[in-house]
Amino acid sequence: MYVCLCHGVTDSDIRRAAEAGCGSLAELTMRTGLGSGCGSCGELATEILSEASAPKAFPLPVFAAAA
Repeated sequence: MYVCLCHGVTDSDIRRAAEAGCGSLAELTMRTGLGSGCGSCGELATEILSEASAPKAFPLPVFAAAA
């Protein structure tokens, strides 16, 4: 899905930037141009960047109780 129509930045582009270490909207703007046009994409881009940057929880394996 396109997040920034002014610069053609998609949600996938934002997720890839987060995987590459991008951690702020300002850095995302420098890397992609997102938000430097009309600016209406900033809120959604920040939300996607936060979700993509959040640490992933790994569930612990469940072992059967010792009998």
